[in-house]
Amino acid sequence: MKKYVLIVLAAAALGACSSGPQFKITGKVSGAEGKMIYLEASALEGIVPLDSVKLKGDGEFVFSHERPMSPEFYRLRVDGQVINLSIDSTETVQVTADAAQFATGYQVEGSANCQKIKELTVKQARLQSESNQLAAEAQAGRLPMGIYQERLAQLLKQYKDDVKINYIFAAPNTSAAYFALFQKLDNYLIFDPLNSKDDVKCFAAVATSLNNRYPEADRTKNLYNIVIKGMKNTRAPRQEVVEIPEEVVQETGVIDIDLRDLRGTSHKLTDLKGKVVLLDFTVYQSAVSASHNYMLRDLYDKYAAQGLEIYQVSLDADEHYWKTIASNLPWTCVRDAAGVYSTTVSLYGIQSLPSVFLINRANELKARGETIKDLEAAVKALL
Repeated sequence: MKKYVLIVLAAAALGACSSGPQFKITGKVSGAEGKMIYLEASALEGIVPLDSVKLKGDGEFVFSHERPMSPEFYRLRVDGQVINLSIDSTETVQVTADAAQFATGYQVEGSANCQKIKELTVKQARLQSESNQLAAEAQAGRLPMGIYQERLAQLLKQYKDDVKINYIFAAPNTSAAYFALFQKLDNYLIFDPLNSKDDVKCFAAVATSLNNRYPEADRTKNLYNIVIKGMKNTRAPRQEVVEIPEEVVQETGVIDIDLRDLRGTSHKLTDLKGKVVLLDFTVYQSAVSASHNYMLRDLYDKYAAQGLEIYQVSLDADEHYWKTIASNLPWTCVRDAAGVYSTTVSLYGIQSLPSVFLINRANELKARGETIKDLEAAVKALL
């Protein structure tokens, strides 16, 4: 009897908790009869299942849930395809979609933020498609690596400029602006708050706006923590005249580098004398990192046996992230904890990342990325 009473009381308590103000998501998914549609919360700690229903012939569905105290993100999921939504009150959002193009071909009404999120989703999908096309051309040998990297960087810059102006700075107090900050390309953040000073400004604009309305919200606090860490990582040091010690510059003119790998072992660039070295400065957390490393891996697999070595310098602010990626790479991976403001970056005159240099077997610097039209051909010429 006591156990039965406890169950009844628990059920009553749950009922009371869900009897407050609620939001509603209604809609119709065509071509999805018999499929399950799920409502999930996109929380800071991960995806949280909330409700589900099996779609009938008409494809109609209705979900309701307790309204959040501050803007939150939710998603509808069918067959692994996802529609992202934002809810900040007791609104009713209507979604109409076709199962075949559920993630990008849907229509949404009842929320200006959800409409903006849809626009961002479509833009990101187009960016990913164009990036994939460039990568395919490069992998097929129709696009030299240097040109591929240049076009990918241009593509990414155009996308970021568009989103900065029209979504983030235009309305930093909206959940659509928050959503834009965390979009990804090849599973890497497009806006990098830990390594890019310009991107930190985007995060700061949204954090400040959210703090004005929702200072106690977990998302506001989390965003501020990211901004503080990003500002610390990208703060320019006091400007000093960089002097190159005589022992650093070898007779051949190569500026030596002595950094440690993820196991703490020191590696000097000049110790690779006798090999053709591709010196690479990069940030693993950048959106172009995956495609860049893929191209390096292709070169390495082809020419390592002939004497090619890659000496890759990570400028990542996040040491753990660097270690995770570096552990899967076959070449020499070291990290400069000073990041983009390191002395080495200044000495090599690096203006953008990733940045590559070619060094011949005699430890002579022969070319830098912006002057190389075909990186593979340049490597073969030195082997």
